[in-house]
Amino acid sequence: MKKFDHLSRRAFLAGSAAMVGTTAAAQDVDGDGTVEIERDISKVVRRNISSFRTLDWRPYFDNLTKGAILVDISSRALHFWEEDGTYHLYPSSVPLTEELTRRGRTRVILKDPSPSWRPTPSMKVRNPEWPDFIGPGPNNPLGTRSLHLSWQYYRIHGTHDTRKIGRRSSNGCIGLYNEHIEQLYEMAKIGTQVLLI
Repeated sequence: MKKFDHLSRRAFLAGSAAMVGTTAAAQDVDGDGTVEIERDISKVVRRNISSFRTLDWRPYFDNLTKGAILVDISSRALHFWEEDGTYHLYPSSVPLTEELTRRGRTRVILKDPSPSWRPTPSMKVRNPEWPDFIGPGPNNPLGTRSLHLSWQYYRIHGTHDTRKIGRRSSNGCIGLYNEHIEQLYEMAKIGTQVLLI
């Protein structure tokens, strides 16, 4: 009888410890924080990048002289091919509305390693409270690098506000994460072909 009591107490203690350990492990794996984080990430991916996919350059460009950039507005992706055919794919921000969106062929005409920002005249009409100038730095909407296109006021640039990437969030420009525009800035050349579709 004593042996049975001893085993029962030992079994009870072992079972209780296992139950407490299981509860703690379950909270770590299945707790609200973990589940919500995963759920939020999958929602963001579905909402922000609808059809992020690789593309073949040949239907869009006759050659890759000086490289080629294709921006797919609907999938919110920037595709870049180096002259040797090496391919890079970056998520991007795109214009807020169709009225702000420009499509067609252009080219890189200036590489700005430390961009400053001025709102365009139409931006000032829509947002008169915006400042007239922001110099380089963490408050600059153009991020750490900028590629000026042959279309006036249009740029491919970085952003310090990473929430904008993968969204319709710009006033006409194409935005990239700062680390991505820094990579693209090093690879792109003056004269790089650009196509927005």
